[in-house]
Amino acid sequence: MKKAQFFGMITAIFIFCLALYLPNSFYELFISKDRLNNTAASLNPKTFQGVLLQDKMLKDPKFLPIFGSSELARRDPFHPSRFFMGEKDEFTPYLIGRGGSQSLVHFLDLASLGDSIKNRKIVFVLSPQWFIPRGIDDTHFSPNYSALQTYSFVLNNTINSSIKKEIANRLLQRSIVKKDPLLVTQLQALTLNNKKIKLEAMAEKPLVYTYFKILEKKDLFETVILDPDKNFRLKKSKYEDLSWDQVTKAADKIGQRESTSNQFGIINKYYKKHIQSRLLALKDYKRNSNYGVSPEYDDLQMVLDLLKKEHTKALFISVPVNGQWYDYAGFPREGREVYYTKVKKQIEDAGFQVADFSSHEYDEFFLKDTIHLGWKGWVYVDQSLNKFYSVDQRPHPPASLNHRYQ
Repeated sequence: MKKAQFFGMITAIFIFCLALYLPNSFYELFISKDRLNNTAASLNPKTFQGVLLQDKMLKDPKFLPIFGSSELARRDPFHPSRFFMGEKDEFTPYLIGRGGSQSLVHFLDLASLGDSIKNRKIVFVLSPQWFIPRGIDDTHFSPNYSALQTYSFVLNNTINSSIKKEIANRLLQRSIVKKDPLLVTQLQALTLNNKKIKLEAMAEKPLVYTYFKILEKKDLFETVILDPDKNFRLKKSKYEDLSWDQVTKAADKIGQRESTSNQFGIINKYYKKHIQSRLLALKDYKRNSNYGVSPEYDDLQMVLDLLKKEHTKALFISVPVNGQWYDYAGFPREGREVYYTKVKKQIEDAGFQVADFSSHEYDEFFLKDTIHLGWKGWVYVDQSLNKFYSVDQRPHPPASLNHRYQ
Protein backbone atom coordinates (compact mmCIF):
# COMPACT_ATOMS: atom_id res chain seq x y z
CA MET A 1 0.00 0.00 0.00
CA LYS A 2 2.79 2.39 1.00
CA LYS A 3 4.71 1.48 -2.17
CA ALA A 4 1.70 2.35 -4.31
CA GLN A 5 1.24 5.68 -2.51
CA PHE A 6 4.95 6.49 -2.89
CA PHE A 7 4.86 5.56 -6.58
CA GLY A 8 1.75 7.70 -7.10
CA MET A 9 3.39 10.66 -5.39
CA ILE A 10 6.55 10.30 -7.47
CA THR A 11 4.47 10.03 -10.65
CA ALA A 12 2.49 13.15 -9.74
CA ILE A 13 5.69 15.10 -9.06
CA PHE A 14 7.16 13.90 -12.36
CA ILE A 15 4.05 14.95 -14.33
CA PHE A 16 3.99 18.33 -12.57
CA CYS A 17 7.67 18.99 -13.34
CA LEU A 18 7.24 17.81 -16.92
CA ALA A 19 4.30 20.18 -17.46
CA LEU A 20 6.11 23.03 -15.73
CA TYR A 21 9.36 22.76 -17.64
CA LEU A 22 8.03 21.82 -21.07
CA PRO A 23 8.98 24.58 -23.53
CA ASN A 24 6.31 26.96 -24.80
CA SER A 25 6.77 25.61 -28.31
CA PHE A 26 4.97 22.43 -27.18
CA TYR A 27 1.89 24.34 -26.00
CA GLU A 28 1.87 26.48 -29.14
CA LEU A 29 0.77 23.37 -31.04
CA PHE A 30 -2.67 23.76 -29.45
CA ILE A 31 -3.15 27.38 -30.60
CA SER A 32 -5.17 27.55 -33.81
CA LYS A 33 -5.22 30.26 -36.48
CA ASP A 34 -8.80 31.08 -35.46
CA ARG A 35 -7.64 31.66 -31.89
CA LEU A 36 -5.03 34.15 -33.10
CA ASN A 37 -7.57 35.91 -35.31
CA ASN A 38 -9.85 36.35 -32.30
CA THR A 39 -7.09 37.96 -30.24
CA ALA A 40 -5.61 40.11 -33.02
CA ALA A 41 -7.75 43.18 -32.31
CA SER A 42 -9.18 42.43 -28.86
CA LEU A 43 -6.60 44.53 -26.99
CA ASN A 44 -6.81 42.11 -24.08
CA PRO A 45 -3.91 43.08 -21.78
CA LYS A 46 -3.32 39.46 -20.79
CA THR A 47 -2.37 38.78 -24.41
CA PHE A 48 0.37 41.38 -24.64
CA GLN A 49 1.50 40.98 -21.03
CA GLY A 50 2.06 37.34 -21.88
CA VAL A 51 4.32 35.69 -24.45
CA LEU A 52 2.69 32.48 -25.70
CA LEU A 53 0.16 33.96 -28.15
CA GLN A 54 2.61 36.56 -29.44
CA ASP A 55 5.24 33.89 -30.07
CA LYS A 56 2.75 31.83 -32.05
CA MET A 57 1.52 34.88 -33.97
CA LEU A 58 5.05 35.87 -35.00
CA LYS A 59 5.53 32.49 -36.67
CA ASP A 60 2.75 33.32 -39.15
CA PRO A 61 3.82 36.00 -41.68
CA LYS A 62 0.17 36.85 -42.37
CA PHE A 63 0.06 38.77 -39.08
CA LEU A 64 1.55 42.26 -38.87
CA PRO A 65 2.22 43.17 -35.21
CA ILE A 66 1.46 46.81 -34.34
CA PHE A 67 2.96 48.03 -31.07
CA GLY A 68 1.36 51.19 -29.73
CA SER A 69 -0.71 52.69 -26.94
CA SER A 70 -4.16 54.25 -26.50
CA GLU A 71 -4.63 55.12 -30.20
CA LEU A 72 -5.05 51.40 -30.92
CA ALA A 73 -8.42 51.47 -29.14
CA ARG A 74 -9.83 54.16 -31.51
CA ARG A 75 -11.40 51.58 -33.82
CA ASP A 76 -13.45 53.62 -36.28
CA PRO A 77 -14.19 52.19 -39.77
CA PHE A 78 -10.72 53.24 -40.99
CA HIS A 79 -8.79 51.61 -38.16
CA PRO A 80 -6.38 48.97 -39.58
CA SER A 81 -8.06 46.12 -37.71
CA ARG A 82 -11.36 46.87 -39.39
CA PHE A 83 -9.97 48.08 -42.70
CA PHE A 84 -7.85 44.97 -43.39
CA MET A 85 -10.43 42.28 -42.67
CA GLY A 86 -11.33 41.17 -46.19
CA GLU A 87 -10.22 37.88 -47.69
CA LYS A 88 -8.34 39.74 -50.42
CA ASP A 89 -6.04 41.43 -47.88
CA GLU A 90 -2.58 40.00 -47.45
CA PHE A 91 -2.15 40.66 -43.74
CA THR A 92 -3.99 40.87 -40.43
CA PRO A 93 -2.96 43.64 -37.99
CA TYR A 94 -2.16 42.26 -34.54
CA LEU A 95 -2.55 44.97 -31.89
CA ILE A 96 -0.14 45.05 -28.94
CA GLY A 97 -0.55 47.78 -26.34
CA ARG A 98 -2.97 50.14 -24.62
CA GLY A 99 -2.83 53.48 -22.81
CA GLY A 100 0.48 53.76 -20.94
CA SER A 101 2.28 51.22 -23.14
CA GLN A 102 5.40 53.25 -23.84
CA SER A 103 8.91 52.32 -24.92
CA LEU A 104 9.98 50.73 -21.62
CA VAL A 105 6.89 48.50 -21.57
CA HIS A 106 7.37 47.50 -25.21
CA PHE A 107 11.09 46.86 -24.68
CA LEU A 108 10.31 44.20 -22.07
CA ASP A 109 7.76 42.62 -24.39
CA LEU A 110 10.10 42.62 -27.39
CA ALA A 111 13.01 41.30 -25.31
CA SER A 112 10.84 38.42 -24.04
CA LEU A 113 10.01 37.45 -27.64
CA GLY A 114 13.70 36.96 -28.46
CA ASP A 115 14.37 35.17 -31.74
CA SER A 116 10.68 35.39 -32.70
CA ILE A 117 11.21 38.99 -33.87
CA LYS A 118 14.38 38.18 -35.81
CA ASN A 119 13.99 39.36 -39.43
CA ARG A 120 10.29 39.95 -38.68
CA LYS A 121 8.24 42.92 -39.88
CA ILE A 122 6.68 44.95 -37.07
CA VAL A 123 5.10 48.40 -36.72
CA PHE A 124 5.73 50.75 -33.79
CA VAL A 125 3.40 53.73 -33.25
CA LEU A 126 4.94 56.70 -31.43
CA SER A 127 2.91 59.23 -29.44
CA PRO A 128 4.35 62.71 -28.72
CA GLN A 129 2.79 62.80 -25.25
CA TRP A 130 5.11 59.98 -24.14
CA PHE A 131 8.04 62.39 -24.35
CA ILE A 132 7.33 64.52 -21.30
CA PRO A 133 10.21 65.61 -19.01
CA ARG A 134 9.53 62.99 -16.32
CA GLY A 135 9.02 60.09 -18.74
CA ILE A 136 6.72 57.19 -17.91
CA ASP A 137 5.36 57.20 -14.35
CA ASP A 138 3.95 54.48 -12.09
CA THR A 139 0.38 55.39 -13.01
CA HIS A 140 1.02 54.35 -16.60
CA PHE A 141 3.70 51.71 -16.08
CA SER A 142 2.12 49.56 -13.34
CA PRO A 143 -1.09 48.52 -15.19
CA ASN A 144 1.01 47.47 -18.20
CA TYR A 145 3.79 45.76 -16.25
CA SER A 146 4.42 42.10 -16.99
CA ALA A 147 6.28 40.05 -14.38
CA LEU A 148 6.67 37.26 -16.95
CA GLN A 149 8.37 39.53 -19.47
CA THR A 150 10.57 41.11 -16.80
CA TYR A 151 11.78 37.74 -15.51
CA SER A 152 12.41 36.73 -19.11
CA PHE A 153 14.52 39.87 -19.50
CA VAL A 154 16.55 39.02 -16.38
CA LEU A 155 17.22 35.49 -17.63
CA ASN A 156 18.08 36.61 -21.19
CA ASN A 157 21.86 36.45 -21.58
CA THR A 158 21.89 37.61 -25.19
CA ILE A 159 20.98 41.24 -24.44
CA ASN A 160 23.89 43.69 -24.40
CA SER A 161 25.13 44.12 -20.81
CA SER A 162 25.07 47.92 -20.96
CA ILE A 163 21.43 47.86 -22.12
CA LYS A 164 20.54 45.36 -19.39
CA LYS A 165 22.12 47.63 -16.81
CA GLU A 166 20.26 50.68 -18.06
CA ILE A 167 16.90 48.87 -18.19
CA ALA A 168 17.52 47.42 -14.72
CA ASN A 169 18.14 50.92 -13.35
CA ARG A 170 14.90 52.15 -14.92
CA LEU A 171 12.93 49.20 -13.52
CA LEU A 172 14.29 49.65 -10.01
CA GLN A 173 12.62 53.09 -9.96
CA ARG A 174 9.17 51.56 -10.45
CA SER A 175 7.04 50.88 -7.37
CA ILE A 176 5.52 47.65 -8.69
CA VAL A 177 9.00 46.19 -9.22
CA LYS A 178 10.13 47.18 -5.71
CA LYS A 179 7.41 44.92 -4.29
CA ASP A 180 9.18 41.83 -5.66
CA PRO A 181 12.33 41.19 -3.54
CA LEU A 182 13.43 38.25 -5.69
CA LEU A 183 13.38 40.42 -8.79
CA VAL A 184 14.98 43.39 -7.04
CA THR A 185 18.00 41.26 -6.13
CA GLN A 186 18.43 40.15 -9.74
CA LEU A 187 18.16 43.72 -11.04
CA GLN A 188 20.54 45.08 -8.41
CA ALA A 189 23.07 42.43 -9.42
CA LEU A 190 22.95 43.91 -12.93
CA THR A 191 23.49 47.48 -11.75
CA LEU A 192 25.78 47.29 -8.70
CA ASN A 193 29.37 46.15 -8.39
CA ASN A 194 28.60 44.38 -5.12
CA LYS A 195 29.92 40.84 -4.63
CA LYS A 196 27.41 40.00 -1.88
CA ILE A 197 24.42 40.93 -4.04
CA LYS A 198 25.87 39.15 -7.06
CA LEU A 199 26.40 35.95 -5.03
CA GLU A 200 22.90 36.22 -3.60
CA ALA A 201 21.47 36.69 -7.10
CA MET A 202 23.42 33.67 -8.37
CA ALA A 203 22.20 31.50 -5.48
CA GLU A 204 18.60 32.50 -6.20
CA LYS A 205 18.80 31.81 -9.94
CA PRO A 206 17.16 28.33 -9.73
CA LEU A 207 14.26 29.88 -7.80
CA VAL A 208 14.06 32.71 -10.34
CA TYR A 209 13.92 30.25 -13.21
CA THR A 210 11.26 28.12 -11.50
CA TYR A 211 9.11 31.18 -10.82
CA PHE A 212 9.56 32.20 -14.46
CA LYS A 213 8.26 28.80 -15.59
CA ILE A 214 5.26 29.19 -13.25
CA LEU A 215 4.51 32.59 -14.82
CA GLU A 216 4.69 30.94 -18.26
CA LYS A 217 2.05 28.42 -17.24
CA LYS A 218 -0.09 31.21 -15.80
CA ASP A 219 0.12 32.84 -19.23
CA LEU A 220 -0.94 29.54 -20.82
CA PHE A 221 -3.92 29.24 -18.48
CA GLU A 222 -5.13 32.83 -18.83
CA THR A 223 -4.72 33.29 -22.58
CA VAL A 224 -5.13 29.83 -24.10
CA ILE A 225 -7.04 27.56 -21.73
CA LEU A 226 -9.53 30.22 -20.58
CA ASP A 227 -9.67 31.70 -24.11
CA PRO A 228 -10.97 35.14 -22.99
CA ASP A 229 -11.38 36.43 -26.56
CA LYS A 230 -13.48 33.58 -27.95
CA ASN A 231 -16.55 35.82 -28.26
CA PHE A 232 -14.75 38.93 -29.48
CA ARG A 233 -15.91 40.15 -32.87
CA LEU A 234 -15.05 43.28 -34.80
CA LYS A 235 -17.23 44.80 -37.49
CA LYS A 236 -15.64 44.88 -40.94
CA SER A 237 -15.18 48.28 -42.59
CA LYS A 238 -17.39 48.91 -45.60
CA TYR A 239 -14.78 51.18 -47.19
CA GLU A 240 -11.91 48.78 -47.82
CA ASP A 241 -12.82 48.04 -51.45
CA LEU A 242 -12.76 51.72 -52.47
CA SER A 243 -9.81 53.56 -53.98
CA TRP A 244 -7.57 55.49 -51.59
CA ASP A 245 -9.01 58.79 -52.84
CA GLN A 246 -12.54 57.57 -52.21
CA VAL A 247 -11.60 56.29 -48.74
CA THR A 248 -10.03 59.65 -47.86
CA LYS A 249 -13.16 61.51 -48.99
CA ALA A 250 -15.32 59.16 -46.92
CA ALA A 251 -13.12 59.82 -43.88
CA ASP A 252 -13.43 63.58 -44.42
CA LYS A 253 -17.20 63.30 -44.65
CA ILE A 254 -17.54 61.25 -41.46
CA GLY A 255 -15.08 63.49 -39.58
CA GLN A 256 -17.06 66.58 -40.58
CA ARG A 257 -20.33 64.98 -39.50
CA GLU A 258 -18.97 63.81 -36.13
CA SER A 259 -17.17 67.00 -35.04
CA THR A 260 -19.82 69.69 -35.48
CA SER A 261 -19.61 71.05 -31.91
CA ASN A 262 -16.20 72.74 -32.14
CA GLN A 263 -13.60 74.40 -34.37
CA PHE A 264 -10.81 71.98 -33.45
CA GLY A 265 -11.99 68.94 -35.44
CA ILE A 266 -12.52 67.01 -32.19
CA ILE A 267 -15.20 64.35 -32.10
CA ASN A 268 -18.37 65.69 -30.46
CA LYS A 269 -18.56 63.09 -27.69
CA TYR A 270 -15.02 63.79 -26.46
CA TYR A 271 -15.33 67.56 -26.79
CA LYS A 272 -18.59 67.75 -24.83
CA LYS A 273 -17.32 65.45 -22.07
CA HIS A 274 -13.78 66.75 -21.57
CA ILE A 275 -13.48 70.25 -23.03
CA GLN A 276 -16.67 72.22 -23.61
CA SER A 277 -17.37 73.22 -20.00
CA ARG A 278 -13.69 74.07 -19.37
CA LEU A 279 -12.77 75.70 -22.66
CA LEU A 280 -11.85 79.12 -21.24
CA ALA A 281 -9.85 77.57 -18.37
CA LEU A 282 -7.85 75.46 -20.84
CA LYS A 283 -6.65 78.48 -22.83
CA ASP A 284 -2.79 78.45 -22.78
CA TYR A 285 -2.66 75.74 -20.10
CA LYS A 286 0.21 74.03 -21.95
CA ARG A 287 2.26 77.20 -22.51
CA ASN A 288 5.28 75.86 -20.56
CA SER A 289 5.26 72.41 -22.14
CA ASN A 290 7.96 70.79 -24.28
CA TYR A 291 8.56 67.37 -25.81
CA GLY A 292 12.24 67.93 -26.53
CA VAL A 293 13.77 66.57 -23.30
CA SER A 294 12.64 63.27 -21.80
CA PRO A 295 14.02 59.91 -20.55
CA GLU A 296 11.63 58.44 -23.12
CA TYR A 297 14.28 59.08 -25.79
CA ASP A 298 16.68 56.78 -23.91
CA ASP A 299 13.96 54.13 -23.55
CA LEU A 300 13.23 54.39 -27.28
CA GLN A 301 16.94 54.04 -28.06
CA MET A 302 17.05 50.75 -26.18
CA VAL A 303 14.10 49.53 -28.26
CA LEU A 304 15.97 50.55 -31.41
CA ASP A 305 19.16 48.80 -30.28
CA LEU A 306 17.24 45.61 -29.50
CA LEU A 307 15.45 45.61 -32.87
CA LYS A 308 18.71 46.27 -34.67
CA LYS A 309 20.37 43.35 -32.89
CA GLU A 310 17.52 41.05 -33.97
CA HIS A 311 17.56 42.41 -37.57
CA THR A 312 13.88 43.24 -37.15
CA LYS A 313 12.27 45.08 -40.06
CA ALA A 314 10.44 47.86 -38.25
CA LEU A 315 8.32 50.75 -39.44
CA PHE A 316 7.82 53.60 -36.96
CA ILE A 317 4.69 55.74 -37.23
CA SER A 318 5.24 59.34 -36.08
CA VAL A 319 1.81 60.68 -35.06
CA PRO A 320 1.27 64.46 -34.87
CA VAL A 321 -0.75 66.37 -32.32
CA ASN A 322 -3.87 68.38 -33.11
CA GLY A 323 -2.24 71.65 -34.20
CA GLN A 324 -5.31 73.82 -33.74
CA TRP A 325 -5.93 72.56 -30.22
CA TYR A 326 -2.26 72.72 -29.20
CA ASP A 327 -2.07 76.31 -30.44
CA TYR A 328 -5.14 77.16 -28.35
CA ALA A 329 -3.63 75.37 -25.34
CA GLY A 330 -0.47 77.46 -25.78
CA PHE A 331 1.93 74.56 -26.37
CA PRO A 332 4.85 76.24 -28.18
CA ARG A 333 5.07 75.12 -31.79
CA GLU A 334 8.86 74.92 -31.58
CA GLY A 335 8.44 72.50 -28.66
CA ARG A 336 6.51 70.19 -30.96
CA GLU A 337 8.83 70.61 -33.91
CA VAL A 338 11.92 69.74 -31.87
CA TYR A 339 10.24 66.44 -30.96
CA TYR A 340 9.27 65.59 -34.55
CA THR A 341 12.78 66.33 -35.80
CA LYS A 342 14.59 64.65 -32.94
CA VAL A 343 12.63 61.41 -32.91
CA LYS A 344 12.76 61.07 -36.70
CA LYS A 345 16.54 61.51 -36.72
CA GLN A 346 16.97 59.06 -33.84
CA ILE A 347 15.04 56.34 -35.65
CA GLU A 348 16.68 56.93 -39.03
CA ASP A 349 20.15 56.96 -37.44
CA ALA A 350 19.35 53.47 -36.14
CA GLY A 351 18.54 52.41 -39.72
CA PHE A 352 14.77 52.13 -39.54
CA GLN A 353 11.95 53.62 -41.58
CA VAL A 354 9.71 56.43 -40.34
CA ALA A 355 6.23 57.13 -41.64
CA ASP A 356 6.41 60.80 -40.67
CA PHE A 357 3.02 62.50 -40.40
CA SER A 358 4.23 65.56 -38.51
CA SER A 359 3.21 67.86 -41.39
CA HIS A 360 -0.44 66.90 -40.83
CA GLU A 361 -0.90 68.75 -37.54
CA TYR A 362 -3.45 71.08 -39.13
CA ASP A 363 -5.16 68.59 -41.46
CA GLU A 364 -8.87 68.46 -40.78
CA PHE A 365 -10.05 65.15 -39.31
CA PHE A 366 -6.55 63.63 -39.20
CA LEU A 367 -6.97 63.19 -35.45
CA LYS A 368 -10.12 62.30 -33.54
CA ASP A 369 -9.37 64.39 -30.46
CA THR A 370 -6.31 66.31 -29.25
CA ILE A 371 -3.74 63.52 -29.73
CA HIS A 372 -5.30 60.32 -31.08
CA LEU A 373 -5.49 59.17 -34.70
CA GLY A 374 -8.91 58.99 -36.28
CA TRP A 375 -10.81 59.15 -39.56
CA LYS A 376 -8.36 60.48 -42.18
CA GLY A 377 -5.29 59.83 -40.03
CA TRP A 378 -6.02 56.12 -40.05
CA VAL A 379 -6.38 56.21 -43.85
CA TYR A 380 -2.83 57.54 -44.15
CA VAL A 381 -1.59 54.93 -41.70
CA ASP A 382 -3.41 52.20 -43.64
CA GLN A 383 -1.59 53.23 -46.80
CA SER A 384 1.74 53.11 -44.96
CA LEU A 385 1.02 49.66 -43.52
CA ASN A 386 -0.05 48.32 -46.90
CA LYS A 387 3.10 49.62 -48.56
CA PHE A 388 5.37 48.43 -45.75
CA TYR A 389 3.93 44.93 -45.70
CA SER A 390 3.98 44.56 -49.47
CA VAL A 391 7.50 45.83 -50.17
CA ASP A 392 10.34 43.40 -49.59
CA GLN A 393 12.91 45.68 -47.99
CA ARG A 394 16.29 45.07 -46.40
CA PRO A 395 16.41 44.70 -42.59
CA HIS A 396 17.63 48.25 -41.98
CA PRO A 397 16.88 50.56 -44.91
CA PRO A 398 18.29 54.04 -44.45
CA ALA A 399 15.46 55.95 -46.12
CA SER A 400 12.36 57.24 -44.34
CA LEU A 401 8.79 57.31 -45.53
CA ASN A 402 7.78 60.97 -45.58
CA HIS A 403 4.11 60.68 -46.45
CA ARG A 404 2.49 63.69 -48.01
CA TYR A 405 -0.55 62.09 -49.63
CA GLN A 406 -2.76 64.68 -51.26
